[in-house]
Amino acid sequence: MEKRIETIYRTALGGSTSQVRRNRAVVPPLDFDRHSPFLLLMEDWFDASGGFETHPHRGFQTVTLVLDGELEHRDHTGAHGVLARGDVQWMTAGRGALHSEMSHGGGVTHTLQLWLNLPARDKMSAPSYRDQRLADAPVFRLEGGAVRVYAGTVGDVAHEHGSVWPLVLLDVSLQAGHGYRVPVPASYRGFFYLLAGAAHLGADREMARAGDVAWFEPAQGDGSDTLTIEATAALRGLVYASPPIDEPVAAYGPFVMNTMREVQQAFADYHAGRLVESVT
Repeated sequence: MEKRIETIYRTALGGSTSQVRRNRAVVPPLDFDRHSPFLLLMEDWFDASGGFETHPHRGFQTVTLVLDGELEHRDHTGAHGVLARGDVQWMTAGRGALHSEMSHGGGVTHTLQLWLNLPARDKMSAPSYRDQRLADAPVFRLEGGAVRVYAGTVGDVAHEHGSVWPLVLLDVSLQAGHGYRVPVPASYRGFFYLLAGAAHLGADREMARAGDVAWFEPAQGDGSDTLTIEATAALRGLVYASPPIDEPVAAYGPFVMNTMREVQQAFADYHAGRLVESVT
């Protein structure tokens, strides 16, 4: 079946802070039940004068796509690396992670970072990182466009996800006047973020333009649905899709748990130096 677009909203650019030159809340940290398992998606532009110095996380995963520039990361295990344009980092914070994300080189780093929830059974799992290079993400070619498959299956092209909780992540490019029906698991909730161009989306051909976020809802069954994307101007957009997690969400700062008591424990563990003990 064709997915219907349930909601489209326009994002807005934010101003500069000590960390970023500008940013955009693509998915704001609101309506956790409605957006489950997506907690937050931030688009950030930053340089060597800012960035995200060492900070903690617990209870969820981050999926970071570098849109431009280079991102340098370090973590509490001693891991260190640089991600270039088109690379993705999959990080499971699990029980606890301490890491930094800074601009590398002299230019501006432009990233998209998704916070993807974890179910209660996995919130205290061991942390892990996986860097996925642009060259390792296969591309499905079609008339008038292409789909880079960071995670998921498109036609005869497939790539496994790098997170504990399943995620489809597709980078779609289409020329004006061309379209494609992107396959997505029927039971997944998701959204399409239009980075550039314009399109008619979904079964009802809803209009979307650069900066818009279009959401679709899960359906019953284990089969596959499709998300129709018809480019009215040359476009690039990202499809994120994942099965909902039907559990309470308690979030504050860098910690996402099921209860506020668990969040308070995370803060206590962090301040006592216990957040990453026994998992380094």
